[in-house]
Amino acid sequence: MTGQTQATTVGQLPTPDGEDSRVAATLTRVVWFLCVVSVGVLALRLRGSGPWGIDGLVAVDGLTAVMWVTVTFVSGIVHSYSRRYMAGTRTIDRFFGRVFAFTLIVMVLVAADALALFVAAWLGMGLVMADLIGHVEGWPQARAAAALSRRYFLASTGALAVALGTLWWHTGATTVSGVAPALGEASGTVVLFAATALVLAAMIQSALVPFHTWLVSSMTAPTPASALMHAGFVNAGGVLLVRFAPVVTVDSAFMLAVAVVGATSALSGKLLKTVRTDVKGKLGCSTVGQMGFMIMQAGLGFFGAAVTHLVLHGFYKGYQFLSSGSQVAHESPQSPTATDSAGPVGAVVIAATALAGGVLFAVLTGKGTKLDSGLVLALLVVLTVLHAARDLVTRSALPASVRYGAVPLVALPAIGIYGVVYGTIEGLLGGLPGVGATAELTVAHGLIAAAFVATYLAIERGAYKHSQRLYVVLLNATQPPSETQLTATEEYNEY
Repeated sequence: MTGQTQATTVGQLPTPDGEDSRVAATLTRVVWFLCVVSVGVLALRLRGSGPWGIDGLVAVDGLTAVMWVTVTFVSGIVHSYSRRYMAGTRTIDRFFGRVFAFTLIVMVLVAADALALFVAAWLGMGLVMADLIGHVEGWPQARAAAALSRRYFLASTGALAVALGTLWWHTGATTVSGVAPALGEASGTVVLFAATALVLAAMIQSALVPFHTWLVSSMTAPTPASALMHAGFVNAGGVLLVRFAPVVTVDSAFMLAVAVVGATSALSGKLLKTVRTDVKGKLGCSTVGQMGFMIMQAGLGFFGAAVTHLVLHGFYKGYQFLSSGSQVAHESPQSPTATDSAGPVGAVVIAATALAGGVLFAVLTGKGTKLDSGLVLALLVVLTVLHAARDLVTRSALPASVRYGAVPLVALPAIGIYGVVYGTIEGLLGGLPGVGATAELTVAHGLIAAAFVATYLAIERGAYKHSQRLYVVLLNATQPPSETQLTATEEYNEY
């Protein structure tokens, strides 16, 4: 408004009761200390130090070290960001307590060797995240979203408990490390039943279609909690499949089914994102697709690629949520403009860069150089580079020399970094049972690859926009239950 003369001040806001709480600052320092310790643990693992822990309870191996660094780093960023974001709220101490508790529980989960401890950590992780989703006091929509997500998380825990209980009953194994050598004592039917329950638990936790409703309803969570959710919580499905890879890989047909489930969610998430107009809604649908891609990689037998994906996606999506406020344009709606064409030269640059990216990935990782499912993985890398290159080349506001020259200079080093990280993580997972079981190439894998190509072309050409029926179906699939939505501006202002 005009006539305002009050100066704007920047600094730590006081809590409503006027007392300075040290909880936020203390827990933030503790998390960063845990991050430093985790980096040290990872360094020891990279130097060849063997796994250590407490027999029958916890085991610190390569996967534990990678996830500890990922979780504590993201949590440290969230803690630091939240000190300003949550300043001035009465519930700041409770918020920080929950975020810190969530961090500790995830650290326990990825190190748990006892099956009972693994299930307990899985349950605790879900319950704390549900509380964060419903953190805002007096907000009916937040309470409804928390209740909905809690039901999903309890169902996921139930599926996990059934899977691990079945394995324990038929093999006598009480630890994660003891499952692989004891699988021979159980029948194939029993193992497949347990594997199905494990995949179901992973699907629910990672918000794969059709279990994505809890994720699109979770926008009531404070933005830092959303960042932690999308950067860490949903990745638990990938960790679960890696930990129990010997169970999941027991049958090639089942692995193919896992790949199909992941591919379905990956393609669905990509389509759902196209019809959302709000920033956080788009990010949520993107996560649905990315988690599907992660599960698909596990189904192809590339567990190292799945872990690499969840780590890099976690960092990227955490940043996207914490910076989501800057993506809102406070301006009048503009008339849509036609998409710029790449032109003949641009098309050549895009195609050449995509192919070069695929070749570089294959050389660095060895995936795609043989007649196996690695070809599918290499194709997906080519499509990813193709999309990124096209996005940059068609920006007509930039000079042609910058657009054409920047594409390979940006894309190829990025693929190189990805390949190095992938190789490092794959090496850290080398001692885990079942993680090296690459799937053989089948006709079904070819159909999956064809589906990705067709979906990419449909989205790039906007073919889905010409069907009102498809648009309505996609839009309805992105809508959370009505009781979790705010529909009036006054409600936003109130809460």
